[in-house]
Amino acid sequence: MINRVTHQSVQRSTLANLQLNLSTMADLQAKMSSGKKINVPSDDPAGASDMLRLRGEQRTQAQYQRNAGDGNSWLTTIDSALQTTSTTIRRVRDLVIQSGSGAAGTPSREAIAVEIEGLRDELLQQANTTYLGRTVFAGTSNAGAAFTVDSTTDPATYTFTGAASATVERQVADATTVRVDADGAKVYGDGADSVFALLDSIAATLRTPGADAATQLAALDTRFETVLTELAGVGARQTRIVNAQASLVDSALTTKTQLSAIEDIDLAEIILELGMQETAYQGALGAAAKVLQPSLMDYLR
Repeated sequence: MINRVTHQSVQRSTLANLQLNLSTMADLQAKMSSGKKINVPSDDPAGASDMLRLRGEQRTQAQYQRNAGDGNSWLTTIDSALQTTSTTIRRVRDLVIQSGSGAAGTPSREAIAVEIEGLRDELLQQANTTYLGRTVFAGTSNAGAAFTVDSTTDPATYTFTGAASATVERQVADATTVRVDADGAKVYGDGADSVFALLDSIAATLRTPGADAATQLAALDTRFETVLTELAGVGARQTRIVNAQASLVDSALTTKTQLSAIEDIDLAEIILELGMQETAYQGALGAAAKVLQPSLMDYLR
């Protein structure tokens, strides 16, 4: 049986093919103008799903990078404060040894006592170091200062107002969390056991005729060792954050490469395909013009 081909069926087939060709060209032009293979999820449902997952990973990695940067700044601030603290305590030690020499008379001992009190104030300032308005030695406390001083008592009373058990942490990877604050009570002591009270005691000793401040060197050395230990701990934690930052950079590059492979077009390939499609479309238009030429007048003649 021979199927009947009518002029109308030829027209419909030709127009349908032209529309399909034009739709393909429009799709290629959309990809070239956007630079993306997938402009709507229906273009590639599986690829769109992978894109959403990879973009989620990018957002997570970006947050980890912000956390690591903030944590690194916290630890850098603490390291600087502890370095200054160690230098200050070393200076106090030198002054105590100097006061024990036979040449140190009452005026000299008084001058040394006054200098030590000035160094005590510097230590107190370091202990209350802040970063972006947060005290780095006070844990999660919002008291505004890690240490307060009550000068109405004799000797003055120094109180740690931080939250030693509530640490400040930053998550820098899926399973990596790093502490970014320091325990001020551990580093500087609290109350009568604080380094500030110790320096007040040394100054009082220097003002007492015949008293030897060198007997307090052991306590000073203990506090100095505590500062050095905390410095080592801060350095180790900062190294972890720096390593995490390097790893995050590599991970971000890998994720970006994977995302690009899924959604970015091959420009040279798209240009070639578009050129071929335009040639085919022009040819189809020429063929359609010949097919659609007959009119009613042709049948009447």
